[in-house]
Amino acid sequence: MIDFTDAMEELNIYKGSEKKKTLIYDGKKYLVKFPDPVREKNKNISYINNAFSEYIGSNVFRICGFKTQNTLLGTYTYNGKEKIVCACEDFTDENHVLYEFENLALSANPDKKIETELSDIMEVIDSLEKISKLSIKDDVKKKFWDMFVVDSIIGNTDRHNGNWGILVDAQNNCANFAPIYDCGSCLNPMLEDQELEKLNNAEIKNLAVNSYSCLKENGKKINYMQYIQDCKENKNKDCNEAIIRIFPQVNIEEINKFIMEIPCISNTRKNFYKEIINFRYEIIKEVCEKK
Repeated sequence: MIDFTDAMEELNIYKGSEKKKTLIYDGKKYLVKFPDPVREKNKNISYINNAFSEYIGSNVFRICGFKTQNTLLGTYTYNGKEKIVCACEDFTDENHVLYEFENLALSANPDKKIETELSDIMEVIDSLEKISKLSIKDDVKKKFWDMFVVDSIIGNTDRHNGNWGILVDAQNNCANFAPIYDCGSCLNPMLEDQELEKLNNAEIKNLAVNSYSCLKENGKKINYMQYIQDCKENKNKDCNEAIIRIFPQVNIEEINKFIMEIPCISNTRKNFYKEIINFRYEIIKEVCEKK
């Protein structure tokens, strides 16, 4: 575990709801996320486990072959209290600028506010080449659906328009799909260890299959597993193709091994992470086998 307490601090430039600092560690700039305050009533924990979710979610994407933001687990001590934090390396610089999708959407249709309705997002993606003179090397729609599949595995409930986008290479006037970042809302971070200990197999399965994206279809949030299962009937061709494309890259043994080797997480929580990911993996596997 890295102790970030004495790292050089810069003025924070990052937005978002969590407490965070901008620190320089080993010559690189990091957004360091602190434990979130409790946002639900009747919770006894002093923070949620978003640092673990951020770290594991990012590395599941990495294991599945995605370019991701480098993340490090560590500690930071202030006011005499040691906190577990997740440090997220800044992949931007003066020549590489991140344009989050919400900013791209503003250029697509000034008369329409683009939120998380799926059809609106697809409309903006289809218009990216028209609204920009950039050469976008990646197929953004394919990358979006690839991201959706892995988000379904980790149960990311907050992949909104402000935490994905394109990374512009200003020198070469081109762009690529940005490295995956901001995965702190996956893997049920609001559940404390005492709650996890009480969950039986059926209850964990229920949590696995009833995970919702913040993306909406016809005004209703998408249930990840139901949507994945519907895709075997070719409900969504783009998603269907992403499932076939991404599933072979999901190395479940490596994911399980990675989780079990993380320090500072209880065995109860590690086993929960493994079980809920494995439930979803098996659902997607069944969908693929029926194709």
